[in-house]
This record gives sequence, C-alpha cells and structure tokens, in this order.
Amino acid sequence: MTRPAYAVAHLRRVTLGPAIATYLARIDATLAPFGGRFLIHGARPEPLEGDFSGDLVVIAFPDRARARAWYESPAYQAILPLRTTHSDGVAFLIDGVPADHRAPDVLAG
Repeated sequence: MTRPAYAVAHLRRVTLGPAIATYLARIDATLAPFGGRFLIHGARPEPLEGDFSGDLVVIAFPDRARARAWYESPAYQAILPLRTTHSDGVAFLIDGVPADHRAPDVLAG
C-alpha cells in the first residue's frame, strides 16, 4: 500500500531578503515533477499545549520515494543553500497514514 509522505520544516528563524525571495520564487518548479504540493507554508501554529516558536511548512508527496527524490534532486539542491544559510530550524521527511487509518492501527505493529 502506498502511503503519502511529507516534507516538514519547523523554521525557528528566517532572515527575509533577496536569497529567501529567490528560494521562494524557484521552489514550486522543483516540487512539480515529484507531485509535491504545499499543505502548510509559513503558518504560525496556535499552541494548545506546550511552547512553539517560528513557522511551519508541510509539503505533501504521493510517497516517500518521491519526497526523497525531490529533496535530492539537482533542482532543489541548487536552491537549498538559499534557505539553510538564511534560516534556523529542522527539516525532515515523514510517512503519512492511509485514508482508512484508525488510531488503534498503531497497536498492530
């Protein structure tokens, strides 16, 4: 079964300027060949429990292989330093769950 996957970034600090503007202008073209699309882009969460600072970005992909292929693509690697040298945070890939997932499914192993 194919599971969706997500590229997630929690950016605690972003220094806006020409480099970030260039990154933003070019990222959409890097996503298209891999079926990536923004679900959340720079939104500030409303904390209900605990502390959270910064911005959140979530990009959906059809599966983990395409998410990794996007991240490792020459097109994205070419613009990645524009973000990493002008922001502080963490970024990772994570698998989602199928549409029919129910909470007790995690107990099945």
